Amino acid sequence: MNDDQLLRYSRHILLDEIGIEGQERLLQAHVVVMGAGGLGSPAALYLATAGVGRLTLIDPDQVDLTNLQRQIAHSMSRIGQAKVSSAQQAIQALNPDVQVQALAQRADDALLDTLLPTADVVLDCTDNYRTRQLINAACVRHQRPLVSGAAIRFDAQISVFDPRQAHSPCYACLFDPAAPPEEAQCATMGVFAPLVGIVGSLQAAEALKLISLAGPSLAGRLLMLDARSMEWTQMKLKRQLACPVCGDAANRHPKPQI
Repeated sequence: MNDDQLLRYSRHILLDEIGIEGQERLLQAHVVVMGAGGLGSPAALYLATAGVGRLTLIDPDQVDLTNLQRQIAHSMSRIGQAKVSSAQQAIQALNPDVQVQALAQRADDALLDTLLPTADVVLDCTDNYRTRQLINAACVRHQRPLVSGAAIRFDAQISVFDPRQAHSPCYACLFDPAAPPEEAQCATMGVFAPLVGIVGSLQAAEALKLISLAGPSLAGRLLMLDARSMEWTQMKLKRQLACPVCGDAANRHPKPQI
């Protein structure tokens, strides 16, 4: 690290759990952030300010006036721009040293198979069930830890699915790819603005811990938040041997139809 970096990241370096070695891991890391909206905005901004060296942002949408209630990476002046381009500008205003790859497109297997081999961590900040399952299957395929967050109305959840750990479940162990729930999106259900900030920040925190080795992740645990009462609930998760993605069945069906 140069003198400017030592000064910029000094508060991290002072932490015994991170220190010089942990900060250098962050500077060398590549994180893929799927979604540049309510969750992706705070997640990407905190990853950038913390010094993650390379960020890949993926989102096919454009900035809309209704986004500005909660999507803090965007501004009035960037309405109509691709969300990934808007977020890239916000990131580079905070930390110009971060390399940002902005992909204004929808994720598919081909894209994920190109990006994930060089990724250290993947963040799922999307709001589409099929896309979530697609991301999870790719993370299992490439053995990459996945930090998954979700928020709707006043309710939120976050977990880490780490296929590098033998007993860690994947997203499909918890949510069956063949039985999608009724889609619940902010556009029809609404969402409490600070809630996405809470969850997106937690996603960034989990990613930073995974990279810097600062502490144990949420793998094997699901945290749920009721923002009305600000009450957290924790559920322990187990890997399902019959899971079509990471279980025994995956050997026969490596890419389940969703």
